[in-house]
Amino acid sequence: QVQLVESGGGLVQPGGSLRLSCAASGRIARINAMGWYRQAPGEQRELVAIITTTGTTNYVDSVKGRFTISRDNAKNTVALQMNSLKPEDTAVYYCNAILVRVGGGAYAAYWGQGTQVTVSS
Repeated sequence: QVQLVESGGGLVQPGGSLRLSCAASGRIARINAMGWYRQAPGEQRELVAIITTTGTTNYVDSVKGRFTISRDNAKNTVALQMNSLKPEDTAVYYCNAILVRVGGGAYAAYWGQGTQVTVSS
């Protein structure tokens, strides 16, 4: 079985910081890209940040300069450092990984369960 386990969500005041972490575990042969998505109430899920195996990153415009995505290929983990948080960042954040399981097969997307981030005074 493959699982993505997230941690680090919570309540923070505007201007504060949070660090989200996600660990992939199970019979994994290889992980390609990893990323973070978020979904606010009444909104569609959107891509926040992605990172490739070589460290290339991309961010949605609204978080550029405030969020930083990173990964540890040896540990199969990805993190999202969120600084200068705004109320508009309030959402459920989901970890995503594109990976192949042991035994071969096609790459497929796997998701974490989601972690709530609330930015409020």
